[in-house]
Amino acid sequence: MTAGDQDFSDISAKGEPPVEESSFQDYPETNKQRPWWKIMLLGIALGVGITFAGMRFLSNRAKSEPTVVNQSTQPLAPAMTVTLAAVEFTRVARNLSVTGTVAARELTPVLPQSNGLQVKRILVKQGDSVNQGQVMAILDDSLIQDQIRQGKAEVESQQAEVASREADLASQQAALESSRANVISNQASVEQRQADLAQEKARLKEAQRNYQRNQQLANQGAISKQLFETAETNLETAQEAVRIAQANIRSAIANVSSAQASINSAKAGVGSAKAKVNSAKAGVRSATARVQQLKTQLGQTIVRAPVSGIVAEKLARVGDITGVPPQTQVGTVVGGTQKLFSIIRNGSLELQAKVPTVQLSQIEISSPAQITSDVDNRVKLQGRVREIEPIVNQQRREATVKINLPSTNLLKPGMFARAAIVTDSNMGVAVPQKAVLPQPDGSAIVFTINEDNIVSSQKVETGEILKGGKVEIKSGLQPGKNVVTDGAGYLKDGDKVRVAISDGKEGEKGVMSNE
Repeated sequence: MTAGDQDFSDISAKGEPPVEESSFQDYPETNKQRPWWKIMLLGIALGVGITFAGMRFLSNRAKSEPTVVNQSTQPLAPAMTVTLAAVEFTRVARNLSVTGTVAARELTPVLPQSNGLQVKRILVKQGDSVNQGQVMAILDDSLIQDQIRQGKAEVESQQAEVASREADLASQQAALESSRANVISNQASVEQRQADLAQEKARLKEAQRNYQRNQQLANQGAISKQLFETAETNLETAQEAVRIAQANIRSAIANVSSAQASINSAKAGVGSAKAKVNSAKAGVRSATARVQQLKTQLGQTIVRAPVSGIVAEKLARVGDITGVPPQTQVGTVVGGTQKLFSIIRNGSLELQAKVPTVQLSQIEISSPAQITSDVDNRVKLQGRVREIEPIVNQQRREATVKINLPSTNLLKPGMFARAAIVTDSNMGVAVPQKAVLPQPDGSAIVFTINEDNIVSSQKVETGEILKGGKVEIKSGLQPGKNVVTDGAGYLKDGDKVRVAISDGKEGEKGVMSNE
């Protein structure tokens, strides 16, 4: 029995059904079962062929690719292009950080000039900007208008009284002039009468001489009795004429006295008339002054801004009575008068910061300060210390430092703000802020570069934030080195970079210009 026959017998012994030769008689010779060793040889040949084909494929691929060399011996390709900045000396200001409240530097109250008037209109609101003299509110002027009309009527009445008194004065003055004329006339009459008396006395003397001569002649019988009687009659006539002349003089003198009395009476009448005229004129002046006062009060019904600035408070309401504050505004009375508005003069604000007494010695008047806000990052203002209040709060041991603020719409009275007050200034090291990379552990690093343009991280300690986007480096860097700015956030230790040159070209050994 052969080996093949033995294998088939083993299969039969294992229970496999024997294959009958009659079952293959109808198929071609190629479909007959092959011996096992042929199958094995075929598998070996197929394996050898696959192995040779794979080796040939790998050989051809190796010829088409460059030879792989140890990477540690090859130069690194630049990872990216970056820009550099020099570490430089600069002046660093030391700051004292404080907090405080924004307040008006000067708050001016707006008071009514007339009390007891109703607020009729309000023309401004809180936060409005006003100019000096601008109308802010209008008070009810109807009562004053009525009083002005009554005052004008009183003025006209007093002016009519003045006219009447002046007419009476003119009459009295005319009577006085008439009395004076009578005195003059009577004095002239006295003089005339005195002249007449002198003439009559002269005639009396002549008649007396004729009588005496004719009497002697009649006694001697030289003349007739008739002639003597004629002389006697002429003497009596002359004597009577003298008496009449004397009586006329007395009458003229009496007329002069009467006229003088009329003058005195007329003068008294003139004085009385003048007094009445003056009284009437005083009445006109009083009524006119009253009207002018009412007109002034009428002007006071217009409430104007006493200064230019921003309306900080609007306390007045339409319908309020000036001088009679509502119960909710009892605290708004200034000098016995109700405050209607308050104005931040010229819109000037200040930051009233609370500073512990142990730090007051670091602050000086006129020291600069940077103002910021936690709620509005737009607030970046430059202020200056104006005043340090001399009184210290005994409970908190703090003093109020007042810092002037520039004009701004970002801050309002009552807002909270921070201030960094400059307390000292000296030289320090600084780099651009974008070169400093904060780390998760709270530290910070920068990337420096060597001559081969390989970057390495350097741990640094930062200080004050400076102007121009720079930051102080307290330790970790020396002046003269270069640090990566643009592109620093994408680097790691050992990266090779291409440095951008200031003229826009690129190279592997460029240095950033300091211009």
